[in-house]
Amino acid sequence: MYKKQMSLQRIICLLSIIASAAVFIYSLGMLTDLFDTLYSMIPDPDDLDASRVAGARIYYDMQGFNHNLLLSSIGMILLSCLLYITNTHVRRKYYIGNFAATAVNAAAGIAVSVWAHIEISAFRNQYLTTVDFAALERRLSRIGTYTDSPFWFDLHWAVFALCLLVSFLLVANAIWKVRLMRDEKSLLQAGKAVS
Repeated sequence: MYKKQMSLQRIICLLSIIASAAVFIYSLGMLTDLFDTLYSMIPDPDDLDASRVAGARIYYDMQGFNHNLLLSSIGMILLSCLLYITNTHVRRKYYIGNFAATAVNAAAGIAVSVWAHIEISAFRNQYLTTVDFAALERRLSRIGTYTDSPFWFDLHWAVFALCLLVSFLLVANAIWKVRLMRDEKSLLQAGKAVS
């Protein structure tokens, strides 16, 4: 049983880094389409209401959130590295540091996922309801950069579902590890009692 648990433990620690890297890549790519389509629609960033297309200000409205998401993703990557620093991926027995690294990783994954989902859903709604796509298409169709797809807003479902899955797996693995450690301890005590 320990071999299966140890193998799963290594996979989960690797998935934690992959999920954190996915959030990092997502935070870098999220505003790319908006930059291509909406950045040129606001000639003066100091006057966001004087845009050439209604609703184009969402590009600037999202800057603060995107910056915070980028910093959060870097923090998640560092926390995932903490799993490796504490040898959580190879430990037969967990110690306080392993449980702490697991708990912090799971909590960060859940917190960032919930926060990002709330923010991105609000921005997606703003994008779809305030941007004048007809005017935007007239201005950009000849350049070839026009898109009205909310793809990057919708992609967050997959990215943060992966983060939530990894958080759940980290907690489930820790619970499994506690049970195995408790069973091993009772077997050792039973063996000492017999001899």
